[in-house]
Amino acid sequence: MSGKSDTGSSAGRDEAAREGWAKQALVALATLGVVYGDLGTSVIYSLHTVFTGGDRVLAPNPVNVLGVLSLVFWTLILIVSVKYMVFVLRADNRGEGGMFALIALLRPWRNMQRLSRRGLVLLGLAGASMLYAGVMITPAISILSAVEGLQVASPGMARFVLPVTLVILVLLFAVQHFGSTRVGWTFGPIMAVWFLVIAALGAYGITVQPQVVSAVNPAHAVEFFSRNGVEAFLILFGVFLVTTGAEALYADIGHFGRSPIRWIWFVFVLPALLLNYFGQGAMLLQDTRRTEQPFYHLIPSALLYPLVGLAMLATIVASQAAITGAFSMTHQAARLGLVPRSRIVQTSEETSGQVYVPFVNWVLMAAGIGLVVLFQSSNKLASTYGISISTTMVVTTVLAFVVAREWGRWPLWQALVFLIGFLAIDLTYFGSNLMRIPHGGWFPAAMAALLFTMMATWRRGGELLARRADTDAKTMEELLGEMERDSVARVPGTAVFVTPRLTDTPASLAHHVRRNHALQEQVVLLTVLGEDVPRTTREERRDFDDLGAGFFRVVLHYGYMQQANVPSELATCTDDGLQIDLKEATYYIEHESPLSSGGRLRGLTVWRRRLFGFLVRNSLDVTIHYQIPSRQVVDVSLRVRI
Repeated sequence: MSGKSDTGSSAGRDEAAREGWAKQALVALATLGVVYGDLGTSVIYSLHTVFTGGDRVLAPNPVNVLGVLSLVFWTLILIVSVKYMVFVLRADNRGEGGMFALIALLRPWRNMQRLSRRGLVLLGLAGASMLYAGVMITPAISILSAVEGLQVASPGMARFVLPVTLVILVLLFAVQHFGSTRVGWTFGPIMAVWFLVIAALGAYGITVQPQVVSAVNPAHAVEFFSRNGVEAFLILFGVFLVTTGAEALYADIGHFGRSPIRWIWFVFVLPALLLNYFGQGAMLLQDTRRTEQPFYHLIPSALLYPLVGLAMLATIVASQAAITGAFSMTHQAARLGLVPRSRIVQTSEETSGQVYVPFVNWVLMAAGIGLVVLFQSSNKLASTYGISISTTMVVTTVLAFVVAREWGRWPLWQALVFLIGFLAIDLTYFGSNLMRIPHGGWFPAAMAALLFTMMATWRRGGELLARRADTDAKTMEELLGEMERDSVARVPGTAVFVTPRLTDTPASLAHHVRRNHALQEQVVLLTVLGEDVPRTTREERRDFDDLGAGFFRVVLHYGYMQQANVPSELATCTDDGLQIDLKEATYYIEHESPLSSGGRLRGLTVWRRRLFGFLVRNSLDVTIHYQIPSRQVVDVSLRVRI
């Protein structure tokens, strides 16, 4: 009996272990497909940019090749492996990461009167703006760099590079409304094959010139700078491209967690990248004529066409991850009140984070097509890319320092070591990328400036609009006194007044009573708040207060990764005494229309007031945003001078 029992329990443990390993393998594959697309495909264009993308061609002699490889090695170790993997991934907001998670961790809206806090928020918005600009460039440079392999395979194919790239871009954005879930299962296997292939190619290249492994010695980087001086500093923008996609590591911890991201990096991705970069360097030492597209020259001629096809697939995966990230960022920014509400489509019934934002999709497509037509080569596009990534990394370092002090309770000296050490590295690369502004870096700088102005104006305008509108609000006592004095009739039904105010009554309610001399028996004052956390729990979601005389106040709290659903939440209020027929309830939506008051208002100039008015008029209707049935809505427009 005991032997059979032991055998059964042992078999159960073995089966559980197999299921555990299978689950971990699936997570690892998904991590490869979503997180490491950009980093994995940067091998196609990074060294190509270093040796041919500057103001003059860098000679591929042993000093330069070993020096560049040494810089590549230590950049991946210090920035990605140490800064992001060891430190930044620890600064999560309830498991979520990314630039908006860092901004939310600062709890900015509660301390905006402090100048230092306002400065940090503006710095975070600048980083987020640059991140958006980088996402605009990612599909263009990734896909174009892969398609350029055709002209290496056959010089006569050069004239097809741009048309093929544009067709792939258009198709990629055209299918976004289906959601990435349907094709997402293929991302991991494609990237797994990609990393295995680039590792094998790199190992093959290293066997040709084994001395390249000595580049792990930082002395080669020192010699490179001593021999080349200012020119060495100027080409750092190309070296920095090896970190492309590092921000995705942080932004995606909410999907996969720290452990899978770290494990996959150190065990699989980092070795594959280093092998390939060193293999490319070995080929450059063997044949100095291969500075043009060294990645493709690493591939045996018999395998060139198949691997160009694989490169296209890998860059499509990388582009898809960037596009999906842009949708998620927009959703987060809207919930944090940093951008106007826009139409967001849920594309998966199982995964809440799978969303599609039509406006963002078409803007990204237009930007990608425009960049390919304007710059026409990945080499030239590389000059535009680095400034957005390097700026974002500088901002991440500064905000992570503050979060480490306020949330991690780091001693000041430890936090300063982190700040000074990594800021010195980040600013060095940032300075090199600044030199590329005349050569294309102006594009992300201009896009980021536009986005920053929009976000800062939207946030500031919203604060001023709410402050001015509050002057028309009445206290509950004042409203009840007015209703009694005017003999306001109470009629059957439920009225839900959607208002941003947590105290007093909305101006739309007083307006309704004054005009109609009647009010429903039940009145719900509903406020939906976006919290500085990714998700709120069921217990945190709703605050309910019976104000008496048939009035109730309901406050709904949503995280920046969640989608509000007002009717669904109101249905749960029956346990608190609110008897509501959701099909018969009337929702009163208060629209505050900003009017220019002339002159200059503190914090908002005339042209920014006009911009804010434009954004308000083109913002998504709150009924759609909160999933309120439009046939049950009464709009109340209030004109507010700011």
